[in-house]
Amino acid sequence: MKTTLCTALFALASTVALAAETSLTIESLGEALFSDENLSLNRTQSCATCHDPDHAFADPRGMASLGDDGVSIGDRNAPTAMYAAHIPELHQADSGDWVGGQFHDGRAMTLEDQAGGPPLNPVEMGMADKAAVVARLRENQDYVTGFDLLFGAGTLENDEAGYRAMTQAIAAFERTEQFSPFDSKYDRHLRGEVALSDQEELGRVLFFSKQFTNCNLCHQVNGSPMNPREVFTDFSYHNIGVPENKALRQQNGVALGTLDHGLAANPQVDGDPNQRGKFRTPTLRNVAVTGPYMHNGIFQDLRTVILFYNQYNTKNPARRVNPETGAPFPMPQIPGTLAVQELTHGPALDDTRVDALVAFLKTLTDQRYEHLLED
Repeated sequence: MKTTLCTALFALASTVALAAETSLTIESLGEALFSDENLSLNRTQSCATCHDPDHAFADPRGMASLGDDGVSIGDRNAPTAMYAAHIPELHQADSGDWVGGQFHDGRAMTLEDQAGGPPLNPVEMGMADKAAVVARLRENQDYVTGFDLLFGAGTLENDEAGYRAMTQAIAAFERTEQFSPFDSKYDRHLRGEVALSDQEELGRVLFFSKQFTNCNLCHQVNGSPMNPREVFTDFSYHNIGVPENKALRQQNGVALGTLDHGLAANPQVDGDPNQRGKFRTPTLRNVAVTGPYMHNGIFQDLRTVILFYNQYNTKNPARRVNPETGAPFPMPQIPGTLAVQELTHGPALDDTRVDALVAFLKTLTDQRYEHLLED
């Protein structure tokens, strides 16, 4: 008995010493897991594959991400993981409106819940179940040692505990400053370190205006436009009439005309028809370098997005044309829940103001990714 106890104490001391030498933390473990392709069925895909750290933790490869099997393609665009830590858990506000939640439809309450989704998704990382993922973790002795230290001895011997610990580590990494640096040109401007150009300043004024645009109705959570922690979303849900992405569906095999019910398909919302076609308002931080845009990746250019919104306010048919296709923007797939009040707030914008808004949105690019603006 004493020998067993001594052996256990020696092993624990060795683990602690190893952790001290390697500066092991739950965040560093999460970073390793985030980039580990061995946690997918064919060992070809990690979280970082679709949330690329070199591209503002978004997927630059196309309208939707390719799965681990090299064939499957989803029906939604992978959103940036940056600033996701600021999204509250899905809840109903006093108004009765739904707010928060991870994924486009809020079906994951927390970052931990979100981190547990892709490994088990058959069109993403494709693992059969939690046990299969934890078995992969046990193949790596460094993981075994790290999980024992951070979550308790034998954590990876229990599938539920091991999987839960994995999601906690990934979420801890996603809560680090690397994901929320708040160091864009806009942030530096607020701190008095740089000045905005005349065009960028016009865009800023328009963006926060309560008279000339509708941007801040959904893309401002703080009361003051000078708030240094503004994440440029109020985390609410709206149907803005995004057209069906037929090009994507020709790739992924989803039948044309299939409706994506968005928030209404979230089990917690229980099929409420008033929530059909609604998706959570995304952050605009790093928006200029995280295209393509909208929940289905239908628009390639940021300026097109502004023109898409502007179509609701203009009476000029020529201003209702998608410059990427040369055809008018299609009618909404789910018109019954269209956010008419929000979309039609404010006058139509001329090219000068459209370009100014695009210029301002580019200032929301964090310093690490500013070079992508030139690409």
